[in-house]
Amino acid sequence: MSQCFIQLLKIFLTVSSPQHQGNASFGMSVFNLGNAIMGSGILGLSYAMANTGIALFVILLVAVAIFSLYSVHLLLKTANEGGALVYEQLGYKAFGMPGKLAASCSITMQNIGGEEQPGLLQTGILKEWYTNGDYLVLMVTAVIILPLSLLRNLGKYMPLINISMFDKNNSNIYFLLLQVIIKKFQIPCPLSEPANNETVIKTSNVSLPQNYSDACTPKYFVFNSQTVYAVPILTFAFVCHPAILPMYEELKDRSRRKMQGVANVSFLAMFIMYLLAALFGYLTFNVHVEPELLHTYSKFYKFDVLLLIVRLAVLTAVTLTVPVVLFPIRTSVNQLLCASKEFSWIRHTVITVSLLVGTNALVILVPTIRDIFGFIGASAAAMLIFILPSAFYIKLVKKESMKSVQKIGATAFLLCGFLVMIGSMSLIVLDWIHNASKSEDSQANGH
Repeated sequence: MSQCFIQLLKIFLTVSSPQHQGNASFGMSVFNLGNAIMGSGILGLSYAMANTGIALFVILLVAVAIFSLYSVHLLLKTANEGGALVYEQLGYKAFGMPGKLAASCSITMQNIGGEEQPGLLQTGILKEWYTNGDYLVLMVTAVIILPLSLLRNLGKYMPLINISMFDKNNSNIYFLLLQVIIKKFQIPCPLSEPANNETVIKTSNVSLPQNYSDACTPKYFVFNSQTVYAVPILTFAFVCHPAILPMYEELKDRSRRKMQGVANVSFLAMFIMYLLAALFGYLTFNVHVEPELLHTYSKFYKFDVLLLIVRLAVLTAVTLTVPVVLFPIRTSVNQLLCASKEFSWIRHTVITVSLLVGTNALVILVPTIRDIFGFIGASAAAMLIFILPSAFYIKLVKKESMKSVQKIGATAFLLCGFLVMIGSMSLIVLDWIHNASKSEDSQANGH
């Protein structure tokens, strides 16, 4: 997902402060938007390519990138016409409270989806109880996340926010991409038995069975039960739309054309990074790619220092930004349930603990990160990219008739969004049901 949950803080601060003239340069805006786009969704792209093939994946990646840019175009035009530079405010202007709730819930789901990954990244390394991913999630939540989340305001927390933003946005994802490219030329194919030390067993001079060769041949078109997750994973990876409008407001000498140029450059850069990460990750493991790329590497480089540093950086950054995510969510819950009441520490604590309990339950119970990417990508991401921007445009841009090319295009985009959401969700649920029945049959047969 993207890093849009970090930008949610910027949205909240923008709403809370008086409007001011933007001072962000074109280059800085490109960099910031690139950071907003790029996120943990990159970890699932190789899996998507393995289950679609290289050619089909590139086609889908191009399509989702173009659709995302068109969505940015609709948002910018709607913001100019509607007079609002916050996603939720556009929802309120277009459809009242239901529109605001739809936008808020979609953003919240997308953000929580991004924060459910630490536990999934921590499992499967050692077998001692204190390295169990579920226990680690609970301990980190109780010792670090809960105390920080209980702070009434973010003022004293800003130094840690700055550290986590730098850690997450400017270093580890780029470092991860570099490692994915390098490891492609270090890990042999076909894969040897997982190594228990710092290096992978060299197999270049070893005679291998003939049937292994197919596992090392890249496929260009693949269709199987997991292909359905490809589009949701890609939409999850490209969502950054709640951050577009605050960045537009911060842009120096802003204009819709200039901000669209920022988006074009940022999306092109992220398109290249995503393609490289997916391609080299897939070519490294081929059919053995798992839903979470770092977990795949850990099977063959259990104690590789560089990969452990990447994992630690991801976990540290996500851990420190959980309170940032909870802050606007908790504020929204307070406004919905107790807008007229004064601050209460009891209510504040109950809401915070409830949100953390719900998030931890999902972290522990969701079997793989693929299900998070799939569900959030098919629901919240589809809402934020396809459905809401086109619906806002149709409702708020009054000067164009419904028979105009622009409105017809927005209507088609809206219908496409519903098709993506309903189709993807239906197929994902069917896959879950199939896997559940398959698991029950295996248990019944004694396997």
